[in-house]
Amino acid sequence: MASGLAISAAAPATAETLESALAKAYQGNPSLNASRAGVRATDENVAIAQSGYRPQVNVGASIGVQYLQTRSSSTAAAAAGAAATGATTATAGTSGVTSGVGTTGLGTSTGTTGVGTSTGIGTTSAGTSGTSATGAGGVGGAEASTATTAQSITSSRTVRTTYLPTTASLTVSQTIFNGFQTDNQTRRAESNVYSQRETLRFTELTVLYNAVQAYMNVLSNTATLELNRNNVEVLEEQLRQTRDRFNVGEVTRTDVAQAEARLAGARSQVSTAESTLRTSIGIYRQNIGVEPRQLAPGRPLDRFVPGSLDAAIAIGLREHPQIVSAIHAVDAAEAQVKVLEGQLAPNLSLQGSLSQIYDQTGPNQSYFVGFVGGRLNIPIYEGGQTYAQIRQAKETVGQTRILVDQVRDQVRAQIVSFWGLLEAAKAQVIAAQAQVQANEVALNGVREEARVGQRTTLDVLNAQQELLNSRVNLILAQRDRVIYSYGVVQAIGQLTARFTALPVEYYSAKVHYDQVKDLWFGLRTPDGR
Repeated sequence: MASGLAISAAAPATAETLESALAKAYQGNPSLNASRAGVRATDENVAIAQSGYRPQVNVGASIGVQYLQTRSSSTAAAAAGAAATGATTATAGTSGVTSGVGTTGLGTSTGTTGVGTSTGIGTTSAGTSGTSATGAGGVGGAEASTATTAQSITSSRTVRTTYLPTTASLTVSQTIFNGFQTDNQTRRAESNVYSQRETLRFTELTVLYNAVQAYMNVLSNTATLELNRNNVEVLEEQLRQTRDRFNVGEVTRTDVAQAEARLAGARSQVSTAESTLRTSIGIYRQNIGVEPRQLAPGRPLDRFVPGSLDAAIAIGLREHPQIVSAIHAVDAAEAQVKVLEGQLAPNLSLQGSLSQIYDQTGPNQSYFVGFVGGRLNIPIYEGGQTYAQIRQAKETVGQTRILVDQVRDQVRAQIVSFWGLLEAAKAQVIAAQAQVQANEVALNGVREEARVGQRTTLDVLNAQQELLNSRVNLILAQRDRVIYSYGVVQAIGQLTARFTALPVEYYSAKVHYDQVKDLWFGLRTPDGR
């Protein structure tokens, strides 16, 4: 029974137990922590969906620089003339010069006989005459003449203005009815959260079961290595005795060669066992997070194994997280159909806005605008896209329902498989114990017979190898006995920290969900990031 003690002997008080190793895996395994983070991210989908119930508020502002240049021009026209009419009577002289005075333009007339008078409109002009008479009549009167000059004056003006058009606005929009899309989006998000939680629970089952395997493999490989090292020591002693007997002529060179060959093979087995142990230590570190130190014996989890196979199947079909997750996936797919159908319903929303505008169309102007109104949108035809999406979603619902049946079959098969392996491991432990006892007796008998010459050296070597093999088989059977008991509990979906009462603080996915599902705002996560 030395082989059994290698795996089940009492360990020091400071030794690592299987339960404490599982607690470390539960707290620090990267796969499990990543799955928890994934559930927390999925929780936010509920808050995203519920945002459809709430108003949307936006504040807008704009400011700019506008440059305006205007140019205007005007034209003024003027007519100037001087006219003299009637007859003048010359009383002296042969000629006279008269001038008319005006304000705009210049007019001038010259008489040929006598002195005459003319009137003109001009630009401040003056004239002198020797003798002038105004009136009608006269002898040798001079004929009056008229002179006219036209001018235009154009003036232009350029105005340059720079001002800052500014706008500030507040807009509020609230959905009143959208075909129950928000309700169904929330329902879909909640179903996905529940499904993700079950996925997390399945990850926990897998991580803990892998940790059990890693723990028991380190134990069994350590025990196997010790057995092989002990076997090397036994064979070295056997070789020494064989050589002594050869020196005195009791055995032949063949016996020595057989002992040497068996010792070389044993040393090779030690190297293989060391390599296997190093590999199992690496896997232990991967799953549990620390290096193995003084591992205590592992015990089967028989207290949580159902009493019969039928009971195990019933529990598994009811509680296994993969089945429950698939059922929630069906609920989410059905909600998606309702969301798409809501796109065909009328959409009613209420909108309001306040705006203050400065210098929008020119400088020194401002006005305030307030608006409240409703918006109704009724989809008539969208090219058939929404209808195709609805049909597609319905087919997805059918697919997820089929997957539920597929998962049920997989879980049932896994339970039956682990149940059979556990029963076989129990029988193997009993058989291996009997085999070890028989081989121990046989080896002692062969050695006694060899001393009196009734057995050869090869017979002794074979008996030693059979005892070694039976002890290794016992270790493996004891390992499998523990692993498969945990395997049955894992297959029925109950290998969780809470169910097995591991000494650890339990993680609750519901805590984070309750913290974020109704948040209206906030950038920090509940843990302060």
